[in-house]
Order: sequence, then structure tokens, then C-alpha cells
Amino acid sequence: MLETFDNDPQNRWEFFADTVMGGVSTGQVRFEKENGAGYARMTGNVSTENRGGFIQFRTELRTKLSNDTQGVRLIARGNDQTYFIHLRTGGTVLPWQYYQGSFEVTSEWTEVRIPFSAFKASGRMLRTEPRAGSVKSVGVVAFGRDHQANVDVLEIGFY
Repeated sequence: MLETFDNDPQNRWEFFADTVMGGVSTGQVRFEKENGAGYARMTGNVSTENRGGFIQFRTELRTKLSNDTQGVRLIARGNDQTYFIHLRTGGTVLPWQYYQGSFEVTSEWTEVRIPFSAFKASGRMLRTEPRAGSVKSVGVVAFGRDHQANVDVLEIGFY
């Protein structure tokens, strides 16, 4: 899977916030163009009030990853903050289960590679790291602290 946000990404990506669980974070994802290239822009206010603390845009994988896939690759920029990739697998049955890998953004487009070994399980009931062939969805997430989110993603896929 390689997403470039060029052809109808709104049909593949879904935005949601912690409001699904009673939180008060707000935001949106928009699909923009720059120099002819599509990209996703997620902005919003992440609030830890009311046991909340995230906004996210996510897609379900249409095809299974090869077992020799090593990690997630993206090209991103933003507001000099830390953001996260959340993966859901066949083993993340409960809504609050995921694997989390972090990445930093600056104002310049930068390629980021996050190996599966760098992802952390959200709880003890999960394997220590995700298996490539089991990954079902990938999400870009602003998470865990009160802050203004502003992150752009030009490409996202696997390597």
C-alpha cells in the first residue's frame, strides 16, 4: 500500500476524535493539493479533559501486507511536534487496542521510517510488536497531551 492522496482519498480515509468515548478533542482532516500533489492535512485541538486526548485519520488496508514488510514509511511536515502512527491488527479486538509508533515533524517535508520493532503495544494483552501480515489499518494520530495539532502527510505506506 502506498497512499499519495491524489485520487479521492476521502473515500478511503476516515477522521475521528476522542468524542466517540466522551472526550472533547476537536479537529478535521482535509485533502489539499500543492504543486499538483495531493496530501492530507489534519488540524485540531487535542484535549485530555474528560479522559480524552486524541484526533486521528485512519484507513483500512485493502490488501494484506507481505510478512517480510519491515515498517511504516511516510513523508510528513507540520508544527514541530510529535505525532503517532497507530496500527490495528487481527489481535487488536477492543476499540482501545493498537500499536503506536512516534515520529517528529518540522515545517519541511521529511521522509520518516518507523520499523515495526519500534511500535509499542497499547496493553499487555497484545504481542510486543505487530506482525506485518496481521496489520488491518493504519492511522495518523495527534495523541496524549493538550496541544494544537497541525500535521500534513504527502505519502504513507510500508517498506
